[in-house]
Amino acid sequence: MPEARAASAALPQPALEIASGYAFGGPALDLGAMLWDGVCLPDAQVRIPLPMLNRHGLVAGATGTGKTKTLQLVAEQLSAQGVPVFLADIKGDVSGISAPGARNEKVQARAAEVHQEWAATGFPAEFYALGGIGHGVPVRATVTSFGPVLLAKVLQLNQTQEQSLGLIFHYADQKGLELVDLKDLRAVVAFLTSDEGKAELKNIGGLSTATAGVILRSLTAFEAQGMADFFGEPEFDTAELLRTASDGRGMVSVLELAAVQDRPQLFSTFLMWLLADLFHDLPEVGDADKPKLVFFFDEAHLLFHGASKAFLDSITQTVRLIRSKGVGVFFVTQTPKDVPADVLAQLGNRVQHALRAFTPDDQKALKATVKTFPDSAYDLEELLTGLGTGEAVVTVLSEKGAPTPVAATRLRAPESLMGPVEAGTLDAAVKASPLYGRYAQAVDRESAYEKLSSPSSPSSRGAKGPDEMADEVKAPARKPKDDPSVVEQVVGSGVFKSLARSLGTQIGREITRSLFGTARRRR
Repeated sequence: MPEARAASAALPQPALEIASGYAFGGPALDLGAMLWDGVCLPDAQVRIPLPMLNRHGLVAGATGTGKTKTLQLVAEQLSAQGVPVFLADIKGDVSGISAPGARNEKVQARAAEVHQEWAATGFPAEFYALGGIGHGVPVRATVTSFGPVLLAKVLQLNQTQEQSLGLIFHYADQKGLELVDLKDLRAVVAFLTSDEGKAELKNIGGLSTATAGVILRSLTAFEAQGMADFFGEPEFDTAELLRTASDGRGMVSVLELAAVQDRPQLFSTFLMWLLADLFHDLPEVGDADKPKLVFFFDEAHLLFHGASKAFLDSITQTVRLIRSKGVGVFFVTQTPKDVPADVLAQLGNRVQHALRAFTPDDQKALKATVKTFPDSAYDLEELLTGLGTGEAVVTVLSEKGAPTPVAATRLRAPESLMGPVEAGTLDAAVKASPLYGRYAQAVDRESAYEKLSSPSSPSSRGAKGPDEMADEVKAPARKPKDDPSVVEQVVGSGVFKSLARSLGTQIGREITRSLFGTARRRR
């Protein structure tokens, strides 16, 4: 195309420098064509090197600017290159990635503008549903595996209560009381605060009746909201997310969350559990030719909202370390300020869609977003408010790991269906999955509740049940003034001193095995 090359040669020097920053030689994902002064330059392709997809990223922008289609576009190309992908489907419209797209005038026009050889293509997909609520193979976790830190977040416990919950988990781990579902945890709390059970925790600081009451009431309210279905067995094995199809393409795992989108604390924390579980199980691989998995974390602001400093530190550490295990994480949200600075600093690839500036808060968010980008030849404040749907400002990491120049980009069109597949088709695909028989039917085997309720158990001889205990502790008991607080008990307890001395003890292994206190999977 000599005319296009001549036009490119006539570009101002800044535009030529931007275009040269994306001239990668190795395998890469094609995002679209560069925009300069409002003109689309199809010969100046904007790309992401495939090996850099495990360096994490951010896809941001106001509602309706095309973030979901960007995820679909990137997921398609990853799958085509043999990389498995995980997508959280908040609105229920990502299932179309499994079906060929529909050719229409808009798609043809976009393909022509960016020199895309568009072909309607469906991609291998597996559909999941949290707790089996919705269309998909059920995803469940045991309470033991989920761990006290993540559970404390969904129960909205404070730091003191979270520490006490950690003691309860430790006791259950030591005694072989498996916490499979929520009734198991309630049974253990009730036993430990009974007359016979209190002595069990004397050596690790004890558990106050008032704190136990808060935990029990939180658990009861949690179950009353229909949350019990998400915990239990068979527990989902996150290795399922790493599969490839028979033709070598990466499997696209779509977790439908539309049915539980009114429970943001729960689903956002479950997404974090999936990442934490992957982090535990995967070996170190260093810098590979391509990622083992790219994980898109939609509605990312929900994960960080109301999170404690310890929780945020754990997220930061997980994001920093999971890269070396071959997993790339993309956070999807409206503005970069939704993501804490320490996490944002780990995100080397950025796709920023348009922002609104209708209110003073919008304008403040716009200015903050501009400051997160490298110096640019564009007027980013003006550009970010003028981008159209399917356009974005991009900067990624080059093959050498250096940031590329900021490039305004007209994005390619996805080749799969841009919308949901029919419910009947989706249900048929789910039931045809080899995973359906493995995870569809919930199992309630003997665990902590049954063991503590058996006639041979100390708790069955006069101890109060979980519901009785919850009623009894509605009014917190007053403690003597010289009685140490729960925090002081926890910090001063023998188990924490032992942890500081050695990680070789049983409790040392239990608490330090995971950044989030989650349990290692038993193979």
